[in-house]
This record gives sequence, C-alpha cells and structure tokens, in this order.
Amino acid sequence: MSYRRLTRFVVAPDGSRIAYHTHHGKLPSETFLQEMAGWPPVLLTNGIGSSENFWRHIVANLEQDHRVVHWNYRGHGESGDSLSGDYGIPTHVEDLERVTETMMAEGNGRAPHHIAFSMGVRVVLELYRRRPELVPAMTLIAGPAGATGGQDARWTGRLGQGALKQVLRAATPLVPLASPAVRMFLGSPLAYSVGRLTGALRARAPREDIQELFVAVRQMNPTAYWRTLQGLLEGDAWDVLSTVKVPVQLIAAANDQLVPLREMQRMRRQLPHAHWLLVEDAGHAGLVEAGDEIADAVRTFLVDHCLEPSAGPARPDAP
Repeated sequence: MSYRRLTRFVVAPDGSRIAYHTHHGKLPSETFLQEMAGWPPVLLTNGIGSSENFWRHIVANLEQDHRVVHWNYRGHGESGDSLSGDYGIPTHVEDLERVTETMMAEGNGRAPHHIAFSMGVRVVLELYRRRPELVPAMTLIAGPAGATGGQDARWTGRLGQGALKQVLRAATPLVPLASPAVRMFLGSPLAYSVGRLTGALRARAPREDIQELFVAVRQMNPTAYWRTLQGLLEGDAWDVLSTVKVPVQLIAAANDQLVPLREMQRMRRQLPHAHWLLVEDAGHAGLVEAGDEIADAVRTFLVDHCLEPSAGPARPDAP
C-alpha cells in the first residue's frame, strides 16, 4: 500500500533513529506542512510487527482534514534497530514521547489524538501515566492494558504467563536459527491459508493486506521482534485505567483470537465513560477486515468530543 507521506526521524538518547510519517493526501508536497500546521493532529501507534497498510482506512478517512502521523517502533518499518539493544515497553514509551513532542512543535502546539492498535494500547496508556498532558484523548483498538491473562487472579493464569516468559527467554538463542524457516513460511501462499483455517483471519480479510503484513514481518530483524515480544510480557498498565480522565474510545473485535473479547470487556468495565464499539465478524486484523466501519467510528468520536473543528479545512478535491 503506497501513501503520499513524508518520512522523518527523531533520535533517541542512545542514537537509535525512530521514523515517523506525515500523511498529506492530495495536498502539494511543497506546501502541505504549512497548510496542515493548524489541522487537528492524530498520531497512530502500531501493534507489534504491524505493517502500515493496517492504517489505510483510517488514514484515507482523516488525512484530508487532519494532520495524520504514524510512527515505527525500533526495528520496525523504517526505524533503525535499537542501538542499546533495548526493546522494552518503557523505551517505546520514551520514543513515543519524543515523536509526540516533535509533532506538536511542527504544528500549533496542540497534543494529538492518539489511536493505538494491539501492543500500541499498552504503549499509549504508559505515555498517559508518564505525561498525561500529551494524551488529550485516545482510541484503543484490539489491545489490553497488559499481556493477555496478565490480570487473571487464578494461579493457573499467573503460572501460564510466567512459563511463557521462561520459554521466550530460553528460546532467544534459537531465533536466528529459526528465522529462515519462518520467513519462508510467511512468504508462501500457505501462510494466509493457515490464518483462515485457524480462524485468526476472517473470510473478509483482504489477502493483499495480510500478505503485505507478512512481507513487513519477513523484513524485520527477528531479534528485534523477539525482544519486543518479550518486553510486552513485562509489567502492565491496568492500574492506569482508573486514572484516565480524558475521552476514550474502545474498539473490540468479536472474533479476535489474539486479544479475546473478555480482555476488552475488562477494559470497558474499568473505563466506564469510554465509547464502546464491538465489530462483528472481525478478528485481530479488524483494521483491514472492517476498516471503513472502524474509520467512520473514529471520525464520529472525534466530532462528538469536539476534537476537530465543526467546519474542517477545505478538502483539496472540493469544488
């Protein structure tokens, strides 16, 4: 999926280069930064391994009257690998903080509406804990406040998560050895078919979008992916939810096998003021399986909470 966007970088204290992309739709490349400076800002935070095409419906819906930016974690997309070797959640939060501040400086100083998917939900909630003034509102899509099952009071739930951490830690030296086989699988037609057979992908999951995701994961440094996955299992942000005082939108997929509906319902109970959308016939790839429905819901949320002007900027294709 190709976009008209400008890619730039912020540099972390360890020298790692973090890419962020400003979408400009049909605006002229030479002047769009000036024209968009006062537009309502929106910042998109990915899930682990996500490819940018997962945002295509939201970008298409908002980019003509919002300043839409998405960014890449270390080792993802156009961001460089972590020079310190750190892929933990606190490091991703610090990177998001820098991207947010840069985005504000490039506009009119207004903090962006944060839209987060999957792992990004945890990252945005941790940013709210750290710098609440940078998160005036948020849309949280198919992602819990911590690793799935992390708040299960039953000892079996705690044991299961602890065992998973040990397995991931023990398997780390094998990641470079296994990565050629994984890449071969993701590059084969079989990968999409397995996703459909297991129910991870719904019938309306566009094959082209899923294949683009597989290509993005194949191109990643496998160690970066693995370390990011390990970092996701450390800690959680469930305690942040009771402190959230800003407008929140929760979007869950009814058939999500990676983030079960019960996890999103738990989020809903702890955020009673949140707007709730349950997308039927969608799994964890709901952003492309039900993209237009989700994008329309996001725009409605922005309008309802006065997070965009009642009369937005004129669209470039308007008469």
